[in-house]
Amino acid sequence: MHVTIPERKVFMSTTTKYELLQALRKKYLTGSRLIKKLILDEFCSICTYNRSYAIRLFHSDVSDKSIENLSRRGRKKIYDDPLVMDVLKDIWVRTNLPCSKRLKALLPLWLPYYDKRPIPQQIRNQLRSISPATIDRLMKPQRKRFGKLGLSTTKPGSLLKKQIPIKTSQWDETIPGFMETDTLAHCGTSVAGMFVYTVNTVDIASQWTEQRATWGKGEKNIVQAIQDIESALPFTIKGFDCDNGSEFLNYHLIRYLTHQRKKPVKITRSRSYQKNDNAHIENKNWTHIRQYLGYQRFEDPKLVPMLNDLYTSEWNCYFNFFYPSMKLVEKQRIGSKIKKRYDGPKTPYQRLMESEHITVQTKKKLQRQFESLNPFEIQQRMYAKIKTIINIVSQK
Repeated sequence: MHVTIPERKVFMSTTTKYELLQALRKKYLTGSRLIKKLILDEFCSICTYNRSYAIRLFHSDVSDKSIENLSRRGRKKIYDDPLVMDVLKDIWVRTNLPCSKRLKALLPLWLPYYDKRPIPQQIRNQLRSISPATIDRLMKPQRKRFGKLGLSTTKPGSLLKKQIPIKTSQWDETIPGFMETDTLAHCGTSVAGMFVYTVNTVDIASQWTEQRATWGKGEKNIVQAIQDIESALPFTIKGFDCDNGSEFLNYHLIRYLTHQRKKPVKITRSRSYQKNDNAHIENKNWTHIRQYLGYQRFEDPKLVPMLNDLYTSEWNCYFNFFYPSMKLVEKQRIGSKIKKRYDGPKTPYQRLMESEHITVQTKKKLQRQFESLNPFEIQQRMYAKIKTIINIVSQK
């Protein structure tokens, strides 16, 4: 049986093709009919040219086409300055490898404080005007270079399930104050014994996040963490959504959120075994906690005040003032497909400043705080504290 082996195509640059053309041109023009046929066959096979086009090239005046002129063909490169790539890569790595759209939104916030090297105004203007598509093209070679799951500790609190409704669509998610809450267990590979938990909260409208560490997840410790979080929020809590864990479905928390205030907070819960009901906080658990603290076991009580010092200072400022995110605006089902539409990347601070439900006094306070911050200094202090915490955990 005869088997045809496909020819392997050789991909060449335009400059190399013209160099080959110049080398073969004299032999082609002075050769016999058979030699011309062989040269054309080989040349068209290597360069993937049409035969008629190759004949025209051999008979044209190629000597005037220098290699330098060939390399200048096409659209003029705007972002070919190596400094553009260096600054872009440095900020991309420092901000934990965000996507191009979020990196585009990050650049205006971080560039004014960039002091690793002097940047001319022209380069700064290019970085501010660069598009997400161009960022993807420039960063494509870098993404290949940079590039365990935890245990669930949610125990059902069944006593109060009938008293707390399941969240459906009764919240106005355009008004700040409707929160999703979850606990993260820093338990490593075993849930036995006592260890540190992180109470993580996110406001659905603005994506403002607050975190607090507790020793274990006792009911009183969780309530104290929620009280501390509420005192730090730039808005009042209007709704509180959680999973079905016993740390949330208890009388201590219900008493604090409903009976001990004039305007009770509306408490809802997710459906059992349906994590996507709390999609906002589940996303922040990964992007705001796990990517920085990992999945190691925090079993030393002295880590709690260290984590809270980190959460209430650098952590809060970094994620709420200088870390943009995209928010789902609309989800529409078309046949068997679901079409999602997101808003532009914005920081929680920017969303609160645009909200008409935040008082002018609160906005002025947030603006003064924002103007006093430097993202590079915040990040440097934050990473130093994380390194200290991880070193203590690793010694254990």
